[in-house]
Amino acid sequence: MRGGDINETSLNDQYRVPKPNSIGEVPKYLVKLATTFFTRLGYIFKLVWEAKRSMLFLMVFMAIFNGIMPVIGSMIGARILNTLAKVQSGAELAFSAITLLLVLQFAYTFFNSAVSRIYSMITSISGELVSNHVKMKIMEKAKEVDMVSFDQPDFYARMENANREAGMRPLQIMSSTFSVLSTLISIVSYIVVLFAVNSWAPFLIILVAIPTTVVNFVFKRKNVNYMFFRSKNRRQMDYYASTVIDKDLVKEIRMFDLADTFTGKYKQTFDEYYRGLRRLRVQECLYGLAASVLTSAVYCGLYILLARGVYAHEFEVGDFSLYTGAITAIGAGVTALITSTSTIYEGTLFIENLMSFLNEKPTIVPSVDPPRSLPRHCGHTIEFRDVSFRYAGASKDALSHINVTIKEGQTVVVVGYNGAGKTTLVKLLTRLYDPTSGVILLDGHDIKEYDVAELYDMFGIIFQDFGKYAVTAGENIVFGDLGRDAGENEMREAAGQSGADVFIEKLADGYDTPLMRYFEANGAELSIGQWQKLSIARAFYSDSDILILDEPTASLDPMAEQEIFNQFNELRHDKTSIFISHRLSSATIADNILVMENGQVVEQGTHSELMAKKGLYHTLFTTQAARYVEEQ
Repeated sequence: MRGGDINETSLNDQYRVPKPNSIGEVPKYLVKLATTFFTRLGYIFKLVWEAKRSMLFLMVFMAIFNGIMPVIGSMIGARILNTLAKVQSGAELAFSAITLLLVLQFAYTFFNSAVSRIYSMITSISGELVSNHVKMKIMEKAKEVDMVSFDQPDFYARMENANREAGMRPLQIMSSTFSVLSTLISIVSYIVVLFAVNSWAPFLIILVAIPTTVVNFVFKRKNVNYMFFRSKNRRQMDYYASTVIDKDLVKEIRMFDLADTFTGKYKQTFDEYYRGLRRLRVQECLYGLAASVLTSAVYCGLYILLARGVYAHEFEVGDFSLYTGAITAIGAGVTALITSTSTIYEGTLFIENLMSFLNEKPTIVPSVDPPRSLPRHCGHTIEFRDVSFRYAGASKDALSHINVTIKEGQTVVVVGYNGAGKTTLVKLLTRLYDPTSGVILLDGHDIKEYDVAELYDMFGIIFQDFGKYAVTAGENIVFGDLGRDAGENEMREAAGQSGADVFIEKLADGYDTPLMRYFEANGAELSIGQWQKLSIARAFYSDSDILILDEPTASLDPMAEQEIFNQFNELRHDKTSIFISHRLSSATIADNILVMENGQVVEQGTHSELMAKKGLYHTLFTTQAARYVEEQ
């Protein structure tokens, strides 16, 4: 299996039934298979029940209604034909008798159509509710799963499959399930009708349906396996297609003439995906045609047998219509039964993926119950004790044997080359990830002992890949601390401290101006520097105990950056502050500087101490200072 692909062997073991190794294990295998199937089906019932309980009762009614109505229609039609045949043969019957039957036929048709139309309307409306309910569950799960899960291609495959199927699968499976019930009612009713002329014909019809059943089930399974296996291809096609039309990338795409490159990659991936899918569809068609030949031959023989009965005056023309209709209905019913059952089967395989995704268990949870209480609005001491960390699938550690203490109220600046592990250090401190080995202590206790939500709330952080949200400018600021009970003045004050107020007040609607043109025609497009100031305003707005800025000023000029750092230094009110920056001029205000290289802290101390050591920090600082002098 290629990297990022997912097939049957990588599905959650909780829902996979191992195939039997011997004939003796077949009964046990079938029991497990049935148990798993009905477990999945029960899960779907639960989803629909949670979203719209009345939908289940309506489906039960429609299952019974749809099962009985076709038989009633056939009987009315046969009665009309028999009556007309008698009149044509010379029997004296009042025209009102025929009129009554025709009115009854019209009433049947109207009632059947009206109920079906109303059911279709209610199903469509309820389908939106069910889809919304499932998507909400997916979003809630995405909120709680570990960050490490988002680094795994198979997690993305499961999330993509679950999200793609959420809109249609649950209600489709429910409809198919109740369709099976109504079909069974119709089949049994027509079997009773057909028994009057031939007792073995119904069983023959059911028998010849077996090949079609096998073909349907085998290829449903193959289709699902193929969809899972090619999940990576579908994600690649989505990525290539969206890249070409992405409004934020269109400038580079146009200037570097990359459209044909990504279009070519899309076509190449599609061809690979399409070849296997086409082969599967052709095979399914050929096997299905072979099964249809057998079915058609049997039906032809039965029709000839019934025609002979009419010829021998064993029953009337209307009865011939009823009996041939019964044969057709039983055959169509068996086919519908096969189709519905295979649709349910296929759907439960996709639902298996949803169940696997929704059962993803987070590991970033408190290690003690109840969690340790986290004191707020006070100083904190942080200690890394022999901490190492390796990303899943990586061949070497991103951090190796980190031993660092950050004291209460200190300003710490972390410097080093790209890829040195600076951002990873922050991710571990904020417990987005857990160390592979070692321990991180907060106020003398393992950081794992604290409630995760309280821990996150304690940090005011700006990542280097900060968020750009398609909401108003004001909302972008207050996102820094949604739990804070503050007013508009505090929001404006935060904007002023970051320098964002200068451009916000020039926008058409000020702080109420929507940003980006995803949804609103009057949305404002900001420069990267303006977005960065807006993200810094979020940090100023945050009522946090520990401030962390991961390259927060990379898009600002050195003077603007120094002004931001000075602002933070004045406003932090003795809070512990951690800055990550490539511009080392900001490090001169730090109480402690951590110099990182290859995932290790190779130097630490104040600016003057590190300059005196003549080590890596001295090299970085003097090189950068010399470049600034040359530029001036």
